[in-house]
Amino acid sequence: MKVTKVETIAVKHYLFVKVYTDENIVGLGEAGNWGFLGATEAAIKKLATFIIGEDPFKIEHSYQNMYRAMYFRGSVLMSAISAIDIALWDIKGKALGVPVYELLGGMTRDKVRTYASGMNPVRENAEEVAESFRKLKAAGFSAGKIFLADPETSVDGKDEFYCNKISRLVNKVKLAREAVGEDFDIILEVHRSMSVPEAIAFADAVTPYRPMFLEDPIMPDNPDAMGFVADKIRIPVATGERFICLHEFETLLARNGAQYVRPDVCAVGGISVTKKVAAVAEAHNALVVPHNPLGPVSSAACIQICASIPNVGIMELPGFMLNGAENTMVKEPLTVENGCFMVPNTPGIGIELAENAEELFPAKDRASNRAHYSFDGSVRDF
Repeated sequence: MKVTKVETIAVKHYLFVKVYTDENIVGLGEAGNWGFLGATEAAIKKLATFIIGEDPFKIEHSYQNMYRAMYFRGSVLMSAISAIDIALWDIKGKALGVPVYELLGGMTRDKVRTYASGMNPVRENAEEVAESFRKLKAAGFSAGKIFLADPETSVDGKDEFYCNKISRLVNKVKLAREAVGEDFDIILEVHRSMSVPEAIAFADAVTPYRPMFLEDPIMPDNPDAMGFVADKIRIPVATGERFICLHEFETLLARNGAQYVRPDVCAVGGISVTKKVAAVAEAHNALVVPHNPLGPVSSAACIQICASIPNVGIMELPGFMLNGAENTMVKEPLTVENGCFMVPNTPGIGIELAENAEELFPAKDRASNRAHYSFDGSVRDF
């Protein structure tokens, strides 16, 4: 079998890739760099020349060649490699008639517990967060995420002041816990919006409400700083969604910077690298929480990984899975029952794009050319 063609498909703010073979088996992948899809598409077209005419079964060899053939790396290139890598795994599973998890060591679980991340708009007040969590629990979920970063700030800046900011966010967590009781896990998504002292003070204040983990409490660029925060607080830290190579995770874990790692299968190098990240995390007694905010191919690939590794913490459920808004994007949507992804037994990654996906969901760039600002006009992370 040989690769004959690589095609990109822009659907909504997702970029999918199809890899064709001379035996009419087509693999499906997805790129993760949603802010620079045009550049990522160009990188995919360049990388297509690396694999056309090659054996699609030689996945590790193809990954190493794409990753190491040139000096330059970065999020655009790694997202392009990720999309192709996922598609090659899809081809191999289809050709052999088995789900990808069988190629990764076999099934370790038949369902993957999820947490919902789409029912809590950023600007909800504490009472609205509590009500949304009640609805999540009633719908069968056992975990939910509170988004704690504010995209806008008050004119006088009071919601950014140290004491007020911490008190206001702690109240959100308090009311959410009271709304769902003890048999429900709460994930706190800080989204890099706190300084080191804010993160430590906030974590100390919300510890009594037993959140499952604190995601990206500070900017994740410095593993030593993340390790410092993790050492000072009693809530587990989760991070890694911005990482674009295996070595970043090893550096982080060597510094005890996280108890949960968040590889993005569409950005870190595909299924090949995410499986390795899980193994590195296992060696450090850390759990894996796949970053999964993208389209259905991302979810499908994450499920295959979670179905084959021993150290899954929980898996992110993108917002569209809650309301079925993107079900028609695929021929057969993934199944969620009682807050868990059910692991499909179909060959490959277990999902196919609808023939008219591009028409149903026209391409729309999600990128922004403006950062988030503080009340004093300075740029802040979000």
